[in-house]
Amino acid sequence: MEKEESNYLRELIRVLVRDLGILEKSDSNCHGVTMSQCHAIVEIGRAKEISLNGLAKILNLDKSTMSRTINKLVDDDLVVREAHPEDRRYIVIKLTDKGIKVFKTIEENMNNYYKKIFVSIPQDKREQVLDSLKILIDVIHGNKCC
Repeated sequence: MEKEESNYLRELIRVLVRDLGILEKSDSNCHGVTMSQCHAIVEIGRAKEISLNGLAKILNLDKSTMSRTINKLVDDDLVVREAHPEDRRYIVIKLTDKGIKVFKTIEENMNNYYKKIFVSIPQDKREQVLDSLKILIDVIHGNKCC
């Protein structure tokens, strides 16, 4: 029975990831940037400023991949790299004014989309769905469950 249930879990997660990937790839949600750039913009926007290593860790990417993504965002005038005022060796990544506009658009589009999904869940099941997703994330991150 466990094997069947774990296969069913795998299938549900596979479909969820696939369907969310299709959603996020749509130009209206990521405002004309790639998926990697979209995720980077969101994380930088939420942090206000972040190091390349910190961003790579959050997005679970290697430093060279993250660096290429940031280089493209710099070229597109969406982010800037600045030396930290107290430690010139430490580089801080921040959104430009143009990047902030893209960040706000992405956040608004995604918030609206997920609000539509959330209100489509029967009201008496909403807390259960959120709790289940939190448990799943905790287990994936190696935290103890329940």
